[in-house]
Amino acid sequence: MQTLAFTNSKNVVVNGLTSLNSQLYHIVFNGCQNVTMHGIRLSAAGTSPNTDGIHIQFSTNVTVLNSRVGTGDDCVSIGPGTQNLWIENIACGPGHGVSIGSLGKSANEDGVQNVTVRRATFSGTQNGFRIKSWARPSTGFAQNILFQHGIMNNVQNPIVIDQNYCPNNQDCPGQVSGIQVSDVTYNNVSGSSATKVAVKFDCSSEYPCTGITLENVQLTYKNQRAEASCANAAGTASGLVQPNSCL
Repeated sequence: MQTLAFTNSKNVVVNGLTSLNSQLYHIVFNGCQNVTMHGIRLSAAGTSPNTDGIHIQFSTNVTVLNSRVGTGDDCVSIGPGTQNLWIENIACGPGHGVSIGSLGKSANEDGVQNVTVRRATFSGTQNGFRIKSWARPSTGFAQNILFQHGIMNNVQNPIVIDQNYCPNNQDCPGQVSGIQVSDVTYNNVSGSSATKVAVKFDCSSEYPCTGITLENVQLTYKNQRAEASCANAAGTASGLVQPNSCL
């Protein structure tokens, strides 16, 4: 169902690959080490379900450079057990953005840590920089995340942490996420939101988000002031931050 999948592989280089209209995921890395992707072009209709561009899980030391992804789901999805991921110079759209998660689907789950996404442009996407977790108990976490130099062009949710993910209200009503989100930095993010709430931190009531940092974030909504929404989130803001920080 995936166009290209690597499992338990080491020292992988994928250069200059184009994938068009994948049936499901375009490229999957599962349990891999030392991966470099460069000059990747992935394309599927914005209405095509589950056509994630690049999915990474249980993998370490993965680098994605100079790539363009337009799909009907996440441009890049980052699953449990991902460590030391570096993404730089990526264009996303259409699609659901760069997403850490969904996390917490399992009660016992490896965490995500040391993720950097730099020089990312999102055009007409559902999300920009997103972290999402199921609203149910889990041992997982997401920590030491840097989103830097992001440009948002008419993005519905430019900056979003959603820890109340519960599709179709199945297997999670009345529960809260066990995923601990900490030390997440948004640095130099600008552009336009397609909705009034451009920054949304909807964190776990049992394990609130900590160490959230906003540095020089400028997002507008229809050339007006956008809004920020916070629940169970703590952190700091510095530099020019618009909408005004709710941390």
